[in-house]
Amino acid sequence: MAVLAALRYGFPANQMIVIGVTGTKGKTTTCNMIHRIFTEAGKKVGMLTTVNFKLGGAEEVNLTKQSTISPFLLQRKIREMANANCEVLVLEVTSHALIQSRLWGINVDTAVLTNIAQDHLDYHGSMEEYRDAKALLFHQLNSSARKPGTPKLSVVNQDDPEHETFNRIPADQVFEYGIVKGTYTGRNLVPHATGTDFIFRIPNGEVPVNLKIPGRMNVFNALAAATVATAHQINLQTVKKGLEAVDCIPGRLEIIDEGQPFTVVVDFAHTEDSLKQVLELLRELTKGRLILVFGATGDRDTSKRPKMGAVADKYCDAVILTNDDPYTEDPRSIARMVREGIARKEGDRFWQVLDRKEAIRLALALAKEGDTVVVAGKGAEEFQVVGKRRIPHDDRKIVREFLGKALDIDL
Repeated sequence: MAVLAALRYGFPANQMIVIGVTGTKGKTTTCNMIHRIFTEAGKKVGMLTTVNFKLGGAEEVNLTKQSTISPFLLQRKIREMANANCEVLVLEVTSHALIQSRLWGINVDTAVLTNIAQDHLDYHGSMEEYRDAKALLFHQLNSSARKPGTPKLSVVNQDDPEHETFNRIPADQVFEYGIVKGTYTGRNLVPHATGTDFIFRIPNGEVPVNLKIPGRMNVFNALAAATVATAHQINLQTVKKGLEAVDCIPGRLEIIDEGQPFTVVVDFAHTEDSLKQVLELLRELTKGRLILVFGATGDRDTSKRPKMGAVADKYCDAVILTNDDPYTEDPRSIARMVREGIARKEGDRFWQVLDRKEAIRLALALAKEGDTVVVAGKGAEEFQVVGKRRIPHDDRKIVREFLGKALDIDL
C-alpha cells in the first residue's frame, strides 16, 4: 500500500526537508514545538501528529487514532503540503509505522529520538524488538535517497538509557541533547506551576527560555525541538521565541479552567511511565488531594495494566478506575487486571466506574478547593472505541459540560 500510495501521489516528500520524530513519549509535543520554531524562522511548515495536522497556519484534528496515518492518507496530506509550497515536513513516526513500512517513499532527512520506555509489547514482543523498531528510522537516514544540499542528521536524547543504540547508527552528524548529558543541554531548571525556566546551552552560546508548559518531560521535548532547530541553522533568539510561544498542546497536560476552585488536567498518559511522570509532577504542584480518573486500553499490552494500577495507588489520594478504549475486550476484564496493582479496597478512596463519563462526574464532585483532578488516557481524542464502533467522547468537553452544572453525588 505504501509503494502504491507513493507512486500515486508522486513522492511529494522529496520536495521538502523531512524531520521524523520517534520515541515512546513526547513525540506530539516535540513535533508541535519544532513546527512553531521553524514557523518563527519564516519557513512554511507542514506537520502530521497523533493529535493534529498543520499546513502553514491551518490546523486540522487527527481523528484516525493513528500517530502515523495509513499510507494513502499520509501521502495525500504530504502532496497537499508540497502543492502549498511547504519547505519542511514534521512527521510523528511510530514503531508500528516503521515495521509496517508506512513511510516507504518518504526520505527522512533528520531523525529525532525522544525516549524509550515500555509500550506496545503486545505487538513487538520484547523491549529489544521495540527499541530496534524505533531505530529503523535512524537506519533509514543513510539508506534513503539524498536531497541536494540536505544533510542526514540524527538528534538523540543522551539521558535516555538506550541512547547508545541510536548514537552508533551512521549519520552525517549526530546531535546529542539532554539535561544531565549531551552537547545541547538544558541548565539551571527552575520549575513553577505553569512551566519551567531554563537555559538552553549549545557549544557556542546560550539563551534563557521561559517554557510555558510544565514538567521536566516537557523540558526534554523542548530540548529536542531546540536541538533540531539549531542543527538546521536557526538562531537562538528564534528558538527562544518559538518555544515560548507554545503554551498548550491539545490533550497533553491540558488544563481545563471554567472558574472552578480546583485544577482539572486532561492528559494522554496511557503507560506506566507516562502516568508516573504526570502524577509526580502534579503531586508536587497540588496543595490538596490528587484525584485520578484512568483506565487501560483493550487489545494492547496487558503487562502494563497492574503496573499502571500500582502507580495510581502510590501517588493519588482518590482513584477512579474506568473504561478507556476497550476495543474487542471486556472492560471488566481489563479493570480486573488494573486492580491487581491497587492495594486499597473499593470504597477506600477507590471506586470502579466503567462508564467513563460518570467516572469524570464522580471525580469532579469529589474535588474541593486546592485539589487536582487528572483525567488520563485519552487526551484530545474525540471518540471511544468499543468493539468496532466509534462512540463520540471527548474528556475535555465532558469536563467543561459538568463544570457548568452543580454536581452532587452520594457515596
